[in-house]
Amino acid sequence: MQKINLAAAFQTIDTPWSPRIAGAVNGSHIKLVRLDGEFIWHAHEHEDEMFLVVRGRMQMRFRDHDVWLEPGEFIIVPRGIEHMPVAPEPCEVMLIEPATTLNTGNVVNERTVAAPAALGG
Repeated sequence: MQKINLAAAFQTIDTPWSPRIAGAVNGSHIKLVRLDGEFIWHAHEHEDEMFLVVRGRMQMRFRDHDVWLEPGEFIIVPRGIEHMPVAPEPCEVMLIEPATTLNTGNVVNERTVAAPAALGG
């Protein structure tokens, strides 16, 4: 049992869109990720995802609307819903999702991180 200082943890992540595993709870991973720019349109067939903005701001695009998130706000994207995270400026986000969740969901490309590293790894 160790505490995690989010500010210090985010300082160790220098590559955008490359999630790091900060911990695990009941089969779900707590991931930290830096967002910068646009990601890709994708969906997760079997998993819901939670995005909590720690620092900065981000936009979650859906096919029929957009949602802006400020620090301290979160959104849960239900399974099967196509979405695209966007950060006009660098943004720090905590993700809570099942350990099996692939960051690019139903799309496999150069941004896919099949096995996210642990913090400091």
